[in-house]
Amino acid sequence: MKTADFDFNLPEELIAQTPLEKRDESRLMVLNKKTGEIQHRHFYNLLEFLNEGDCLVLNNTRVLPARLFGEKVDSGGKMEFLLLKQVRLNTWEVLVKPGKRAKIGSRFTFGDGSLEAEVIDIGEEGSRIVEFKYDGVFEAVLDRLGKMPLPPYITEELEEQERYQTVYSKHTGSAAAPTAGLHFTEELLDKIKNKGVHVVFITLHVGLGTFRPVKVENIDDHKMHAEFFMIEDEVAETINSVKERGGKVIAVGTTCCRTLESAVTEEGRIKSSSGWTDIFIYPGYQYKVIDGLVTNFHLPQSTLIMLVSALAGQENVMSAYEVAVEEKYRFFSFGDAMLIK
Repeated sequence: MKTADFDFNLPEELIAQTPLEKRDESRLMVLNKKTGEIQHRHFYNLLEFLNEGDCLVLNNTRVLPARLFGEKVDSGGKMEFLLLKQVRLNTWEVLVKPGKRAKIGSRFTFGDGSLEAEVIDIGEEGSRIVEFKYDGVFEAVLDRLGKMPLPPYITEELEEQERYQTVYSKHTGSAAAPTAGLHFTEELLDKIKNKGVHVVFITLHVGLGTFRPVKVENIDDHKMHAEFFMIEDEVAETINSVKERGGKVIAVGTTCCRTLESAVTEEGRIKSSSGWTDIFIYPGYQYKVIDGLVTNFHLPQSTLIMLVSALAGQENVMSAYEVAVEEKYRFFSFGDAMLIK
């Protein structure tokens, strides 16, 4: 298939710049993957589409406050760092602006000088490998000095940092939020559990490569970035038990989807595991685990809209996106949601 097959026209005013006051009051488009039928609901109506014995899988990663503002030691020039992933203890792959100033050996300081960095190597696609020096715990230093790494299409300042975290975030390590989960409240999760739905958590640390557009003409030629994931024994056992009893497994977000499909055997069983996945899911892929998906509305020509199309069909998804534009749904990270059932 061609990358252009996943393009659509999106008016800029439909890109959500701020989250709604209440998380679960966002709109919910419900798409039947077999018929293409569409319903227009609200996210708090999700409960109606889940049945006792089903399993809802959520990603409990927590976003690093990974954007740092500092200056170059020798010149005092202002610099911006964006942490991408940890290479080893105190060593990270980062994006630097302006990149031309970040040569090997360049040193930088942040905040009151309690955090310093030195470029020790050049990474992929112009990134830098830097070694940090600090006193105390790195996460605590980041909490004090760092800002949330909002996507470039969000231009407004986020007033409350926690609104770019899910209410169940736990394991810090993501460069971006698993945004489908931003719609859940603790009250809605309690209602889902009380209905007899199994709610389980996996971890996948989201990399910024998730949001990058596909730059090749044929999607077969695209190479995915790798992301770290973890699935615990108890979670794997629950999902396998639900499948054996005929219940449905609904992934919340493309990150959960990629994690589950990376840890499944040929027999369709989830195995507890941890490691790196670079699975690329696009039309033609046969899902082995998930039956449904909760997701946001994604960027044109992105791997995310391709993954969704593999589940619901490219024609169904692109038609649904046309309807979403007509009905003025809010798009991207702080936007509305879609349930594929």
